[in-house]
Amino acid sequence: MLELLLIIGLSLFVGIYWNWQVLMRHHWQRKYRHTTLNQADKVVLHNYVTAYRNMTDADRAKLERHIVWFLGEKRVLGRDGLQVNRAMRLVIAADACLLVLNKQWPLYPNVKEILLYPSSYYAPQTHTDQAGLVSFHHVVRQGESWPGGTLVLSWHDVLEGNRLPQDGHNLVLHEFAHQLDQQTGNTNGTPELPNSISYQDWASVFSRAYQHLKMQIAYQMPHTIHEYGATNEAEFFAVVTETFIEKPHQLKQENPELFNLLVEYYLFDPREWL
Repeated sequence: MLELLLIIGLSLFVGIYWNWQVLMRHHWQRKYRHTTLNQADKVVLHNYVTAYRNMTDADRAKLERHIVWFLGEKRVLGRDGLQVNRAMRLVIAADACLLVLNKQWPLYPNVKEILLYPSSYYAPQTHTDQAGLVSFHHVVRQGESWPGGTLVLSWHDVLEGNRLPQDGHNLVLHEFAHQLDQQTGNTNGTPELPNSISYQDWASVFSRAYQHLKMQIAYQMPHTIHEYGATNEAEFFAVVTETFIEKPHQLKQENPELFNLLVEYYLFDPREWL
């Protein structure tokens, strides 16, 4: 009898483990079934998020459902005395959910909280030289993405990213792209890919594009992707994501191979929203 109970218990555990996300999706669908954005929320999004204004009704409805889930599952906490209100949470949620518009819940499963500073802030940093000497200093930052599930954002720069929707800079898109990258356990510019994209193809296309950007910068050639993308492969993915959303026509013209791969990964074409 005891052995039978153990077998049943183990079977239940295995079944729940392998179907955990499916079970959670059912739970969230019931939890948020009657939760919608009100008219005041939609006015905020219309005023601050360009893509939301220009989307099709179907895409806008998907984004709104994601925003509802995001606001219910992620904490946004003010720092340095900043009082976070619903409008701030809405703008951050909209930008973040844009990247995963056609993905299933859970969105950004590793993210637990977003720390929001009024503007750029000082962050401690350590540096080890070739002799092994460790030095400590502070650097000014606009945002950070930590693998442990915390993002840090400057509210001033969040607003600037949405005020200039075609300049190729959006702090929320940048930092949440890092979170997509970090879901693999590494931060190397390669997120978890759908079955339709091979890791070999991704590495090949991104490596060529990354080296091309470094060459453009070295020879002072014009380039669509911001030069910060040449820092390393992880920053390249984050910067290219910003460029993909905010300068899709230019990116398509400069590097159609890279653009088409990003369309296949993100499952939308941002040119439809401009």
